[in-house]
Amino acid sequence: MFLIDDILLAPLKGVIYLGKKINELVEQEISDEGAIKEKLMALQLQFEMDEIDEEEYDKREDELLKLLENIRAQKEKQ
Repeated sequence: MFLIDDILLAPLKGVIYLGKKINELVEQEISDEGAIKEKLMALQLQFEMDEIDEEEYDKREDELLKLLENIRAQKEKQ
């Protein structure tokens, strides 16, 4: 009985496992100051190379800076 349950539930357990791993990676990416700083530098380079306009640059820069502030605030709480 338990063997049949394990066989039938294996695909579901695999999906749950993948979901947890994806969530861990997303949280790690979101909470990594270095990654946000790299994105800021890449954004500045795009602006300097005229790949994006000033309005888009300001909008995306504000988003990244807010994210960076949130990361630092979370680290201070811990």
